[in-house]
Amino acid sequence: MDGAKGRLTRSLQFRLSLWLSLTIIGVAVAAGVISFASAFDEAIELQDDQLRLTASLIGRHRFSVPPAEGPNMAPDVTDIEPESRLVVLRQQPLGAWAPDGELPGVDADLPDGLQTVTIAGVPWRLFVKTLDPGARILVGQQTAVRDEIARSSALRTVAPLLSLVLLLPLLAGYIVRNMLRPLKRMAAELEFRSERDWQDIADDGVPSEIRPFVVAIKRLLARVAQSLSAQRRFVADAAHELRTPLTALSLQAERLEEAAMSDEARERLAALRAGIRRTRALLDQLLTLARTQRETGETGPVSLDQVFRQVLEDLMPLAEAKRLDIGVVSRSDVVVQANEPDLMILVKNLVENAIRYTPEGGRIDLAVETTPGGTILRVDDTGPGIPPAERARVFDPFYRVLGSGEIGSGLGLSIVKTIADRLGASVALGQSNDGGLRVTVTLPGGSVSV
Repeated sequence: MDGAKGRLTRSLQFRLSLWLSLTIIGVAVAAGVISFASAFDEAIELQDDQLRLTASLIGRHRFSVPPAEGPNMAPDVTDIEPESRLVVLRQQPLGAWAPDGELPGVDADLPDGLQTVTIAGVPWRLFVKTLDPGARILVGQQTAVRDEIARSSALRTVAPLLSLVLLLPLLAGYIVRNMLRPLKRMAAELEFRSERDWQDIADDGVPSEIRPFVVAIKRLLARVAQSLSAQRRFVADAAHELRTPLTALSLQAERLEEAAMSDEARERLAALRAGIRRTRALLDQLLTLARTQRETGETGPVSLDQVFRQVLEDLMPLAEAKRLDIGVVSRSDVVVQANEPDLMILVKNLVENAIRYTPEGGRIDLAVETTPGGTILRVDDTGPGIPPAERARVFDPFYRVLGSGEIGSGLGLSIVKTIADRLGASVALGQSNDGGLRVTVTLPGGSVSV
């Protein structure tokens, strides 16, 4: 929970959405309060104008207020609440307000104009007007009714703003997410690039504020690519230059073997020649690794059956020296789009590793099959295998599993991983059915050759 909360608080999208939402809500609440108060006041003023207009009409046309009882009683309006109607009273000079039953207890000396008066514990809003002959008109309404009407009118005015308070934060989050989508797309593109892919970063749709950051990344990648290129050239040049003196040492050791020497000296010479062979094998692996780390060549249709045949022809003497049963167990020939020299080096390193670590009398099986996800190439052996904890590290250059008892450079699987990345393939290590190592290479595409 803490991790998810920490990621949210560090998220630029979350913070932008949060602050925009809080700002929108704060402004909307302030605007709503102001709008509500303004609409409420306007509704009260409108009702005051209604009182004035009613008094003016009654005075102009000399409307008389019917008595509470009698033949001229006003008809009963049942669909209007009694407290919501306007109460109209009249007063003759020096007389009381009539009819008294409509609003009992009204002070006869009320001044003209609008005023709020409490009558029998109930607040009333009254408008008093004196007519020409001296008669007076009073129009009144309960304050609670007026306030309820004003509140309803004000709420109807604020209702659209309240709905926007709920909608605008969602809209702000959607807009922020869309604005940051080019950055996420760029990050995803960089995430799935291999270490040899230093192509220019597409910055289409990137905001101008983020563009300097993208330019800095481009320059950094260019410097890293230049540094790696110089490192690879150094490794290739050093390995190539070391081959000449190493060849001279090998020739001198061969000539020295023809000379007369003691048995102890001959044993030391044999150890020297074995060390020279290992060094030469290491230099060959370094040159192969340097070649595989360069830009890939042209791709074309490659028959995996032909690749298997060529690799087995080259490595069969090594397999026969250890009396290994090695061969292809699949019957179909699969054609893939790849660079043939790269694919040849990949398969050769896998088979050579299997030969080196499989004990005498063991078995090595090569197989290939097509699946909807691509072409699967497998190499199974009956060797000691690789512990699961070591399988991720064996692809690092010069890393070797301790206790294997075999002499090697630790570059074979590193070369395989480098070529697989170039081909857009994946490499997985597992356990074979006989307890040895299973190497699975999944190549994109592929079709069975007829």
